[in-house]
Amino acid sequence: MTTAELIVRLFDYLGTFAFALNGAMAATRVVRLDIVGVVTLGIITATGGGVVRDVLLGDTPPAMFGDWIYLAVALVGALIAFFVARPHHILNSTVQVLDAVGLSLFCVVGAQKALAFGVEPIPAVLLGVITAVGGGTIRDMMLGRVPTVLTSELYAIPALVGATLVVVPFAIWHLDGLLGVSTQLVGAIVCFLIRTLAIHFKLSAPIARATPDKHDH
Repeated sequence: MTTAELIVRLFDYLGTFAFALNGAMAATRVVRLDIVGVVTLGIITATGGGVVRDVLLGDTPPAMFGDWIYLAVALVGALIAFFVARPHHILNSTVQVLDAVGLSLFCVVGAQKALAFGVEPIPAVLLGVITAVGGGTIRDMMLGRVPTVLTSELYAIPALVGATLVVVPFAIWHLDGLLGVSTQLVGAIVCFLIRTLAIHFKLSAPIARATPDKHDH
């Protein structure tokens, strides 16, 4: 494994850990679940987007089933979230930060993997976004909530920007190795900044106006 591949793999593990913590903490905040429920939602949040991406790429079985470290990292993250006591206001802040970290890392890792499989630029960007938001979307659906990606402050847009910053330099200059990793780092940082600024200033994408039903009075 080259240095560049090792760095990308570490990004993937770190994103998995962050999203496992995030998913498990979000689950404990919304409903009362036992340890099995919390761990399950943590693992799904951490690995769901990557599984969807790998299936779409035809890379089966997905990475989480071929490399036990993914499941181990996700399990540790979910268990930490379950056992560590924390005040509610700290929990909210922690969930948001971890979510931004996972979103940032997964959008660039997903886009890079798509490029490695020879996917065209636009689909590669979309696969980066799917990797970033897929696990959280599955988690929210299991919790009976409208997925965050459809309702929250800028969420899919930062992932879209981060993935694009990986794909465009590759499409133009065919960057690989450590130069390719540098574009991933830039993409992840930009995604993280946009997401955290959106949370802080409560920025949102344009929201559709509700159209009154003609039968309503």
